[in-house]
Amino acid sequence: MAESTPSLALHDGQPRDFRASLLAMCGISLVMLLSSLEQTIVGNALPSIVNDLKDFDLYAWVATSYLLASMVAIPITGRLGDYYGRKPFVLASTLIFTLGSVWCGLAREMLELVFARGLQGIGGGMVIGSAFACIPELFPDTHRRLRWQIILSVVSSVANAAGPALGGYVSSHYGWRYVFWLNIPLGFIALLFAWRFLPYFPPRARGKPRVDWPGAVMVAAALISLQLLVEWLPERHLQLICGLAGILAISAVGLCWWEPRARDPLLPGALFAHHALRKLYYLALLIGGVMFSFFIYLPLLFQGGYGFAASDAGVLITPLALCMTLGAIVNGRLVTRIPNPSLLPFLGVSLLLLASLGFAFIGTRAGFSSLLALTFTAGCGLGFTLINLTLFTQSLTQPQHMGIATAMQKSLRLVGALIATAVMGTLVKSLYQFNVTRIFTRAGQVQHIMLYNDPQMLIRSGQPIDALHQTLLPLARQALLHAMSMSLAFVALLAVIALILIAKLPSIPLSQKTSDK
Repeated sequence: MAESTPSLALHDGQPRDFRASLLAMCGISLVMLLSSLEQTIVGNALPSIVNDLKDFDLYAWVATSYLLASMVAIPITGRLGDYYGRKPFVLASTLIFTLGSVWCGLAREMLELVFARGLQGIGGGMVIGSAFACIPELFPDTHRRLRWQIILSVVSSVANAAGPALGGYVSSHYGWRYVFWLNIPLGFIALLFAWRFLPYFPPRARGKPRVDWPGAVMVAAALISLQLLVEWLPERHLQLICGLAGILAISAVGLCWWEPRARDPLLPGALFAHHALRKLYYLALLIGGVMFSFFIYLPLLFQGGYGFAASDAGVLITPLALCMTLGAIVNGRLVTRIPNPSLLPFLGVSLLLLASLGFAFIGTRAGFSSLLALTFTAGCGLGFTLINLTLFTQSLTQPQHMGIATAMQKSLRLVGALIATAVMGTLVKSLYQFNVTRIFTRAGQVQHIMLYNDPQMLIRSGQPIDALHQTLLPLARQALLHAMSMSLAFVALLAVIALILIAKLPSIPLSQKTSDK
């Protein structure tokens, strides 16, 4: 493979002209489009998938297997990219993701689809672990990098926002298999652009590569056991939970013991020695939890609690993704022009706190415009926060550790999402059932408690069909609103902790280049 094409001749380590930069970023953006779109497009197709393949017990695993494989692949790929360069892994990730999509489209039973989604997840995790780390290599200068990094934010936000609607449309008009087959032409185009226009940069890690496979195995064991522990905690036997907790503890202790002794550790100690970097990783956990709690549970609040139709709920949730882009664009214009760039993520988390408090305490009389303003606020808050966490991490990291440091940011965001959404799920379900019992008992409808014991019933019910449902639905919606109010207070707590961490974050200079040339 040639290391670069004539049109991408580099000057001072960067593409010489706008055209070369644009073509290189198109390659990265198309690869990122695949991963971002897949995170949301499958959700609306799941009912059709289960109706065709049956086996409802594996319903959640269609999504979980993808997330699990991604979480494992991100840090491993990020570190391998430090050894061997990014471009081979960008190409490999695109190919693996596309092959996984073909397998998903051909799956004949749910278990096969779960494994195929796992292969997709490996490709998607490799994309995140390698594509984001290409940006500081393409554009070592912070000012220039910011202008181009916004493209990835736009691609991710638009893909996340369009995914649910696109998945529903494709599955209803053409069948659920086309949701996966859609990735085949996209994957081919992305592979072509990345192969032709993305430059190859020699690896930053010096010396003969020694891959830390014991560390990789322990990272995989820790992430997999954490995922399964959170997934099965509410419903499985004590012995299984204890076994998973034991695997998690052994893997975590093993990593702490092994990594300082490894010759080329998967998780270099330099990533955790800097106190500001440690704070940025804590923030990744917290902000990931806030972000995914909004994305997953606000639709339930809008449809189940307030009774909006699915189309109206889609309008309400769209600003959450699109305003991430708006916030990132404004952030990019400001972050290198103010003395203390940490003020911008402080503003972003403040907006997240304001939005979560608004959703928690706005009460049962919120109108459409009030909810739209809150999702707008939350989206802008994420836009001012997420891009800065990545930018600050790259600015504080040594060039030879750029890949794993960036991958850690992305991976920890998913870990935070996993834990926070599991806690939210437990809170919402238990508080809803408590409130249904209390409200129905007070209304003299004890015999109908079990009918509305699952909050998902409020979305499946649709319009009331008789006088009984006209009486019961408002009571159940009131129970869900109370449950969501208390549960979203947990999200506000995460935002408060994040705000305290950012307040203690030192000023991080962004004017210098973050790669040695």
